[in-house]
Amino acid sequence: MTQHAGTGAVGLFGGTFDPVHFGHLRPALECLVALGLPELRLIPSAMPPHRAAPVASPEQRLAMLRLAAADQPGFVVDARELQRPGPSYTVDTLRELRAELGDARPLCLLLGTDAFLGLPSWHHWQALPELAHLVVMHRPGFPREALAERADEAVRALLAARQLASPTDLHGRPAGGIWLQPVTALDISATAIRASIGAGGSARYLLPDAVWRYIEQNGLYRKV
Repeated sequence: MTQHAGTGAVGLFGGTFDPVHFGHLRPALECLVALGLPELRLIPSAMPPHRAAPVASPEQRLAMLRLAAADQPGFVVDARELQRPGPSYTVDTLRELRAELGDARPLCLLLGTDAFLGLPSWHHWQALPELAHLVVMHRPGFPREALAERADEAVRALLAARQLASPTDLHGRPAGGIWLQPVTALDISATAIRASIGAGGSARYLLPDAVWRYIEQNGLYRKV
């Protein structure tokens, strides 16, 4: 799917997607449905600031993501970070989207719990809640108190000040809230998938069949 205009809250889910797998796609789909989002943008990172450079090329990761999202209404692949030079800072992406979509449209940035707890290490992280809501995806039954206990003082204060009472609050204003969203936590790792393929194994049933066919056809992650 390609980018399109519309109305309503926009979900944003970034990652290296090297390769995209069900551990990415299932939580994203659950957020799309549970939060009533008309659109959820999957945004592949070009140069992630917090991890090693991806193994597959930008073109390959984009192709796999498009295959994975092709038959899911509401999923939109947004390639802007692959087209922008330099490190892929989320704050820059949010500012671009704000300029395109306007100041009134709600944006919902999806984050895992580890990413949320690590926010103070992000580039200009204090600006993120001013540009978008933060949706923290967590395992079912994971208590808010446990999240607060693991957080440093800055993140704990952010959560206390901005946690929303209902997901419907995400639609009432453009940014500024934090919502804790339970999702099915699939213990699938792109690193483990690459290692398995490199050892001659199969990644089938860990990711969409179309993505697995692409990996096989292009010899991705195989050790030379």
